[in-house]
Amino acid sequence: MAQAANEGPGAGSVLNDVQLIGRISAPAERRVMPSDDELVSFRLVVDRARLGKPVTDRKRPTVDVIDVACWTARTRKVALALQPGDVVRVQGALRRRFWKAGGGAVSRHEVEAASVARVRGVGARR
Repeated sequence: MAQAANEGPGAGSVLNDVQLIGRISAPAERRVMPSDDELVSFRLVVDRARLGKPVTDRKRPTVDVIDVACWTARTRKVALALQPGDVVRVQGALRRRFWKAGGGAVSRHEVEAASVARVRGVGARR
């Protein structure tokens, strides 16, 4: 029997899967963490729509800017080859990252990429 939408999650019903298609806003940045792990990150600009309709109210944002973190060698390599304006598909999981800055704790949501691929025939390079 299917679980009702208002019931709590049961075994195997938890899902954190994000899929986005958007434009690269700037070249990806490579950083080496204190643990010696390598991270490549970029920002993805995603057009905002309301229930499948374009946003027409100019007082509200028309795009969302989403941070994407690439930890695997494959996603880092793809991300570093992208150019501003390229349209890409990102699949991954939503994460909340914490760090210390200015004497206090700071947090930010980002997508941890499992895959990154340029959408062919669209964007800056054709």
